[in-house]
Amino acid sequence: MSVSSLNTFVTSVASRILEVARRDDYAAGHHLTEQGLAEALGVSRSPVRKALQYLEAQGVVESQPNRGFFMAKPAAKLQKLAARLPAPHAEAAEKDYLRIADDRLSGLIAEEVSEAELMERYGLPRGQVQRILNRMAKEGLVERKPGRGWLFLPMMTTADAHDQSYRFRMIIEPAALLEPDYAVDAGVLARCRREQEEMLERGIAKWSPAELFRIGAQFHETIIGFSGNRFLLEALRGQNRLRRVLEYRGNVDRQRLIRQCEEHLQLIEMLEAGDFSQASDFLRDHLDVVRDIKITKEMARERAPGAYIHF
Repeated sequence: MSVSSLNTFVTSVASRILEVARRDDYAAGHHLTEQGLAEALGVSRSPVRKALQYLEAQGVVESQPNRGFFMAKPAAKLQKLAARLPAPHAEAAEKDYLRIADDRLSGLIAEEVSEAELMERYGLPRGQVQRILNRMAKEGLVERKPGRGWLFLPMMTTADAHDQSYRFRMIIEPAALLEPDYAVDAGVLARCRREQEEMLERGIAKWSPAELFRIGAQFHETIIGFSGNRFLLEALRGQNRLRRVLEYRGNVDRQRLIRQCEEHLQLIEMLEAGDFSQASDFLRDHLDVVRDIKITKEMARERAPGAYIHF
């Protein structure tokens, strides 16, 4: 099975699966679920399944009857295959996604739209428009109307909305660290440390706003996920979905991100030491400082466009 004989979209998904495996340093034997990858990549399960089948043919993953797919090789050995695959189309798809969201925030798109209208306006094929809308639906930005058409849902567009969002996070995130079943996964926390250190070394200066936001949001979700309380984790994920489009729109305050990474590393040290009470207080203060900076910038943006990204 050659790369050229495969559907381009499927090979793009395969490439993105490799990116996830290498980023999270999957070991041989790691279980790869179709649903989990579909949600992580913002696609349906069908192309994920085909991509996994392709990766199985390459010896990267292996399938087990009634159990699914598992890593056959550690992520560290995937570099050569990743280099042979075409670059993923995630960047282009992300631009289309953000262009539509940005036009909605700017009032250039009506609250109710049809797939045909978006296809004509942006020159996109129906399949691409449907993937964007389905992804937006998963992230709480749109919902399908009964019959035909789509309805955009309210987005956070004011300083007051951002203030309330951060105050909500100041309630749930520190509380998660005090849950009775809170337990740190040392391997996952070590991965978080590596990501934060990599951001300080080169990422803050070079990575895109989308990547910077993803890592920041994922860091907080991981820390809260150690609580074992799925309701707290889903509440935070909901906030991140609402924030993401607006954060992507703006300029990145990269200087502030240096301090935020340093604070994330301090938080990791507290969690590694098992001092969850101190970590909870530290996290609340961390969010409060970011909230104050974010609201100040958001109020300035309301007077003159130019938002800034904070995690």
